[in-house]
Amino acid sequence: MAVKVAKAKEKHEKLPALLPSQRMAILKALSDPRRLEIIERLSQCPRCTACSDLRECLPISAATLSHHLKELETAGLISIERQGKFANLTLRRDVWQAFLESLQRL
Repeated sequence: MAVKVAKAKEKHEKLPALLPSQRMAILKALSDPRRLEIIERLSQCPRCTACSDLRECLPISAATLSHHLKELETAGLISIERQGKFANLTLRRDVWQAFLESLQRL
């Protein structure tokens, strides 16, 4: 079940608030060091990153990478755009920012 976050209608609107269950899904996804590393790599790219680029720089199998990407997508942290047999990954910065703000309110 993918995390659904309403997108801001205007640039000046606040980021969407995350439900506690959404925050827990993100925390669970980030609890794995490899997934945190994937998020760090995606955060350094202003646009999308090809899945094959990640595969080249991470010492894991394609199946393991696919599993980690599915977990991050389910948590709502990344979006995956498929083009034929290729997949492009993008960090969902709006969700990431909403997550960080939810932690700051604790």
